[in-house]
Amino acid sequence: MKELVKKNDGAGGEMMQTFLNKYVFKHFLETDGGEISLSMADDSAVMNDVVFTIDGHTVYPLFFPGGDIGKIGICGTVNDISVMGAIPMAVAVSLIIEEGITSETVENVVISMKEAALEAGVNIVTGDTKVVERGGVKEMVLSTSAFGKRMPELDRNFELAGKRKTRWLTDNNIMPGDKIIVTGTLGDHGMALFNFREGYKFESPIQSDVAPLNHLMREVVKKGGIASAKDMTRGGMANTLNELSSKSKVGIKIYEEALPVKEAVRSSCGIFGYDPINIGNEGKIAMAVNPEMADEVLKVIKRNKYGKDAAIIGEATDEYNDVVMATEIGGMRRVDAPVGDPIPRIC
Repeated sequence: MKELVKKNDGAGGEMMQTFLNKYVFKHFLETDGGEISLSMADDSAVMNDVVFTIDGHTVYPLFFPGGDIGKIGICGTVNDISVMGAIPMAVAVSLIIEEGITSETVENVVISMKEAALEAGVNIVTGDTKVVERGGVKEMVLSTSAFGKRMPELDRNFELAGKRKTRWLTDNNIMPGDKIIVTGTLGDHGMALFNFREGYKFESPIQSDVAPLNHLMREVVKKGGIASAKDMTRGGMANTLNELSSKSKVGIKIYEEALPVKEAVRSSCGIFGYDPINIGNEGKIAMAVNPEMADEVLKVIKRNKYGKDAAIIGEATDEYNDVVMATEIGGMRRVDAPVGDPIPRIC
């Protein structure tokens, strides 16, 4: 009996990694190459100092509190370039539109993409548009691709970070002792989508945190000492830290009392049985930083409008082999990556 593809096979968690390893990577790796290549499974690849990435976006509904599919398309792709230590230069866009939605809807998505690109300072330079029959997609799906060039400060950052595998801010670049910083509150985007989609209304509405983070990343690389950076999307912080831990072959210890979570997100998660560390963001980054520079890097992040709630939440350690959390009541628990995305179609 043939195995059928399941929703969680593309949800960003452990099931997706299994699916990719079994059906995709083993074939594509025969064509692989570059300084940072497909085999490393980072958010972007690097060839000849050019950083390249591509993203598909299936978020539904198209518009939600704090953002829309167009803004996610630009910001998510810009952020994937930026967390590698590169300056995003140009974006390509592919629109696949369901027959029957209004032209105004399409135009509003495009306007949002323009506004996000202007804020990020990147050019939208080429693209493609297809219209499919009713039911071929649900209103619209979007694909964005981008390339960027190495930040000129990256080599100095590499020196200040200590002895690392690569100057690029890759997932496998962490060493014991590194401090772990998150640039803001956890779970905002996923819970904003969930509450809006399900029609739940709270006294303090949750807004998505979708934002372009390339300017923030440039500022911290200028300060120096950054070993690794990764935007926390599907599967949230838990999935991100597990990827960093696994690829770097180092444990990560975090402290529950240090985690920044908005009260509205904490309350909403509590009602529906979610853990904020498993819920995705679209405007937050987890970084591993040379411990001697962590406090200074944190100050730089907090000066940026998208980093006001940043916090040092833990450190890399050789005491453990995986991700663990010191709880507020004095215990320790293992932090596993979600099997799939607890809240589907958030990006």
